Amino acid sequence: MFQLGSIYIGVWNISAEMKILINRSFLLLIIFGTAFSLLLFKQKISIFALLPDWQSSIKMPFHTIKLPYFLLIGLMGSSVILIPIFFHQEMSYVKSILLFGILFAVINATLEEILWRGILLSNLKENISTYFAVVITSIGFGLLHLSIGIPFIVCLLFSFGGLFYAIVVLKTNSIYPSIVFHIVINLGMVFNGWII
Repeated sequence: MFQLGSIYIGVWNISAEMKILINRSFLLLIIFGTAFSLLLFKQKISIFALLPDWQSSIKMPFHTIKLPYFLLIGLMGSSVILIPIFFHQEMSYVKSILLFGILFAVINATLEEILWRGILLSNLKENISTYFAVVITSIGFGLLHLSIGIPFIVCLLFSFGGLFYAIVVLKTNSIYPSIVFHIVINLGMVFNGWII
């Protein structure tokens, strides 16, 4: 249904921005279909909907870091994508696509995170090892971007983003930090001209 809907809107006489927003909204079809399948087979649906415990620490392979510092470093790393805007894009261009950029970033990041790190990662983690759950959802996340015309090699690189988001979700036991990081990345992609 998702792919058919994406093909169908391709012939509509609407702006490229609207086609992209509608395509990203079609992720709801995958989310509802996946949730329905899980409920049909009496599987528990968990989407890491708890807020992070701000007092906790994150255990890394060689050290421990307080959660707020971990998230600040992640946010700074994600924000690097915004740097080229100040050197290569006219501010009038950024202003002209500001509303689209915000809508795209919020819709896309929220729905992709609910699908890949929320429903799929949490469910797979319960049924197979966490390692394989992370690998499967990260690769699937990357390859889903083929539906918006991103080249295959770049989609495979997006899988590393999926890996990063999965680690953030598992370390914080919350989907919200990964949604925020994903929104920042998506804003950078739009403002740098990589989406339209």
